Amino acid sequence: MPKIKKTVIIPGYRCNNNCQFCLNINKRNSIPEKTTLQIKKEMVEARNSGTTYLELVGGEMSIRPDIVGLIKFAKEQDFKTIMMSTNGRMYSYRNFAKKIVEAGLNSLVFSIHGHTAQLHDFLTQVKGSFNQLKKGIENVRKVGLKNIGSNTTIVKQNYKYIAQIGKLIYNLGIRNSEFIFVDPSYGAAHDRFYKFVPKISEAASYIHKCLDIGKKHKISHWAIRYVPLCYFTDYLDQVSELQEVEIFHTEHLAPDFENRDVEGSRKVVGRAKTKRCQGCRLYDKCEGIWKDYLKNYGDKELKPMK
Repeated sequence: MPKIKKTVIIPGYRCNNNCQFCLNINKRNSIPEKTTLQIKKEMVEARNSGTTYLELVGGEMSIRPDIVGLIKFAKEQDFKTIMMSTNGRMYSYRNFAKKIVEAGLNSLVFSIHGHTAQLHDFLTQVKGSFNQLKKGIENVRKVGLKNIGSNTTIVKQNYKYIAQIGKLIYNLGIRNSEFIFVDPSYGAAHDRFYKFVPKISEAASYIHKCLDIGKKHKISHWAIRYVPLCYFTDYLDQVSELQEVEIFHTEHLAPDFENRDVEGSRKVVGRAKTKRCQGCRLYDKCEGIWKDYLKNYGDKELKPMK
């Protein structure tokens, strides 16, 4: 079966949240946003090169004044999937939610980083963002959007509550969820590594309890991302990258970089395995762990599976 070509367009890094752990914290104000014409040109080129799955991410795409027009334009290009990721705050305005769904947005992924307003708002550093997020999910449902997902960044501040976050997501009716081990390659988790990055050996058992929710309810996509497989041998069918490499060929088009082979480059550029991993029966499948994780914590936690 041929892979789905996915183009991820990143128009810029501006955001109306201020997440403590943000990967793009150093880019928000220093890198100019793409213009409407630039984005439309990238859409046309992507469609002409065979892309059927378009993803728009930021930053926060929903705060762009041209966003509804961009979605309309994407629909005119006949992409099968038009997806956005969002912190959900703009969608708390019913009229905005209605306009963007009617324009052609057919998939939306909400960022949910806490199971309570106290934890979520603490991490986003915006009081009221949790309640706006929940209202946004409610609004897009009311205007007819069916394909709703979530992502959660796992950091020191929330990993012990990841199962509770999973329960909240399940209770919100979301059945397409990713739990993403924080990337310390750059941004806040790189600059303040020990503040935000938990040890995988300490976080794994909490993550297992979250993944068990997906197992129990037989959810097709309830997955962990960016972890070494040795800690998830009973959850291999819930590891995002193992599914992703079989389904997608992805490219990222950002203001400051282009990556035409995301699946191939990630395991070479960002992640690594060590001598300790040699002989592991999962060696060929595993992408290892972040290189900056190894620089700071070393590899003693890794446990090759026989």
